This record gives sequence, structure tokens and C-alpha cells, in this order.
Amino acid sequence: MATLQARHKVTTSPRKSEPATTVHKLFTTAIDKRQHLLDEDTNALRLFDGIGDGMPDVFLETFAGRWLIATRDSRMSRDVKDFLEESGKTVYWKRLDDHQKEDPKHLCGPEQNETFLARESGLNYHISFQSGYSQGIFLDQRENRKRVREFSQPGQRILNTFAYTGAFSVAAAAAGATTTTLDLSQPYLDWAKDNLSANGIDPSEHYFCKGDTFHWLKRFARQGRTFHGIILDPPTFSRDDKGKVFRVERDYHRLTELAASCLEPGGWILASTNIRKMTLQEFIQEASRRLPKNAQITPLHMPEEYPGEQYLKSLWITLP
Repeated sequence: MATLQARHKVTTSPRKSEPATTVHKLFTTAIDKRQHLLDEDTNALRLFDGIGDGMPDVFLETFAGRWLIATRDSRMSRDVKDFLEESGKTVYWKRLDDHQKEDPKHLCGPEQNETFLARESGLNYHISFQSGYSQGIFLDQRENRKRVREFSQPGQRILNTFAYTGAFSVAAAAAGATTTTLDLSQPYLDWAKDNLSANGIDPSEHYFCKGDTFHWLKRFARQGRTFHGIILDPPTFSRDDKGKVFRVERDYHRLTELAASCLEPGGWILASTNIRKMTLQEFIQEASRRLPKNAQITPLHMPEEYPGEQYLKSLWITLP
């Protein structure tokens, strides 16, 4: 995959001929608050978080100096567009629509038609604005990836389920663990291999499994194959090849129960969901329904750059 030189510091400037608009002030204030998080180790970050930064349903992220603006409205206000055009950045626009998920559209600045590298916590990830609704990494999992890296050790085995492009696998492998990356999509598994390679990690020293997570967890349990850590981050709704439906709000306990059956004594599970209609307490109750009573469950917080809706719910589960 092609790479381009990354620009780390985010800078903007208002029009010189007229006062900055309220929108301009909201954006610049939010971006300034996040400058301490942007450095040579991290240039992929959420810069503006909707209502948390004073403007509902508008979200801005940077990927190595290229910006992605996401809105729930099919139209963009003139003030928002003016701010983006004045920034001088490459900007793509993604409309947040669960029913019609499209690639981001080029809005302004130089076009970015090739995959490029962005960095988070010193690790490289391939990013694409032409590969569907998601760009290669979910930035709201930044702190969770750091935690996985912290708790992974050389010689340990880490399983990353619903892995997408393998960002959690990269974090664990960077700590010296041997990873198993599991996803339904072969293109995403290939992307995960590229992400490992981008960090000087040989993919041939790690494992990749294509298929349904439930099927593979059952297979691992039958084989007696165990892991020191398991990442669970499923979609809120899915259907397997036999038509069986999975819904987070009623079926997550099946995942944690199966994962526990493949866990080494003293191992951990990172359980996440971005479902909005469940409270954190409801998620804890569902995820722990069939776990041992002495399981230790620690709720994790979203990164500081997400002051808006706390939609991502994450649990760190350790078993005796």
C-alpha cells in the first residue's frame, strides 16, 4: 500500500477580511483543546465531537493531516464548509446514514486517492477514503488499544475477534504477543496483514482465521486452544451463514461465555459495543450473565477527545 508523508500539527486560520464565525470559533476551540494529544506518535484523532463541542451531529477527524468531516444531515452549512475550505486541508465528507452507507466524498483540498499511513500511539495503520463506510481504524478505541498493548506480553496468545483491519492485533503484536486475527472478510484480513507489516511485524508469525466468531470460538474450545487475552467488539446486529441472528442487547452473554471457555487462567477479555439504546449497567448485566460470579469487571471510559455522547461501552473482564 502506498504511503504519504504525514503532517502532525493541526492548524487553521480564520478569514483575514472578516471576524471569525461562531462555527469557526467552535472548531478552533475544539482543535486547540486536542493539540496536546497530537505529536509524532499520534496524528489520527477525533478533532470535533458533535454536541460535546457545541455543534450536534457534526464530527471531524484527522488522519495524518487529511480531514474527514461526518454529518448526520445530508446538507452542510455554509459556515462549516467555509471553515473546511479555509483550512487548506484535504477534506472528505461522510454522511452518517445506517441505511445507505457510502464512501466519503471529496469536499475540498487536494484529493487523496491512495491508501496512506496514519499513526496512533506510535503505531502505523493504513487508511483509505475509498474503501467503504469506515476508513480502516475506529478512533474511539484509542485508549482500549493502548490498554491491550499494555496487558499483552511476549509469549502470550491474543485473540482479536470481529477484527476488521486488525488494529487491536497490531497493538498486541507490538508488545510481543502472538496474535490470532478473526474476521468474516478476507480483504480485511489482508488489510490486517498490511498493518502488521507497516510496523515491522512479520504477518507469517501470526495467525489469521476467516469466518464466524461464534463458530471459531466453539472450535477453539473443542481443540483446547486457549488465549491469554480476547477482544470482543461485534456489530450490534448480525446474521450468520445459517440465518441465526445476533443482537448485542440479548446475545452478548453468548460471546463472553464462549470467550471464557477459551481463556487461560487469569486471562482477560475486552468486551465492547457501540450500541446506543443500552445503558452501561445494562451492558454489564448482559455481558456478565453467564460468567463466573468471581469474574472481575471494570468499566472503561471513552478517550478524552469524546466529550459528547458516551456511546462506546467497554468492559475489562478478568477471570480467576
